[in-house]
Amino acid sequence: MSDVSDLRRPPRRYPYVDAGPAIYVDSFATIRREADLSAVPADAERLAVRMIHGSGQVDLADDLVIHPGLVTAARAALDAGAPMLCDATMVATGVTRSRLPKGNDVLCFLNDERVPALARQWSTTRTAAAVSLWEAHLEGAVVAIGNAPTALFHLLELILDGGPRPAAIVGCPVGFIGAAESKQALVDLRDQHGIDIPHVTVRGRRGGSAMTSSALNALAQEQE
Repeated sequence: MSDVSDLRRPPRRYPYVDAGPAIYVDSFATIRREADLSAVPADAERLAVRMIHGSGQVDLADDLVIHPGLVTAARAALDAGAPMLCDATMVATGVTRSRLPKGNDVLCFLNDERVPALARQWSTTRTAAAVSLWEAHLEGAVVAIGNAPTALFHLLELILDGGPRPAAIVGCPVGFIGAAESKQALVDLRDQHGIDIPHVTVRGRRGGSAMTSSALNALAQEQE
């Protein structure tokens, strides 16, 4: 391995900001300038800004659905030491551990050896099957689904079947098949089934790991 002293920076040819802290400050200032955050709950503004930052799309604000109790519920759970349960390794990897208030566990069971057999037995995706392995950790946890709509559907079905209830759900699966529908099912959970779990989601097909982990990082710590 080369010593760092042997490395050299190539000649600067483009005008760009390359100081990390300045990039964050300028990015968040740009988002606040360009995005309409008027419909976002006051305590969730930083959450919305980080989700927009994770997607690069200021019009995301128009499609965000944020439960008024989300930030309070998620922060209280994390401050009490609750784990984060993630559907995808990319979501878990995107969590900034230094932001976690109690060194909270960030768990993803997608690669658990039991998952492939469960997926085959139930004729579902591995991501959905892995959600059932959350059950021992689910009560009072902060849940994040940023990949598979089947995982969000499976979670809702688990809850509707009398399973443990998380403290908060970040439900932002991405895709063309089932993504919009699974997120609408999350939004409708209270009105259709009388189960009121604080949540954040984004209507339509948009979502993904970066957006979801950005939401988790905002919920983990108020500081932007």
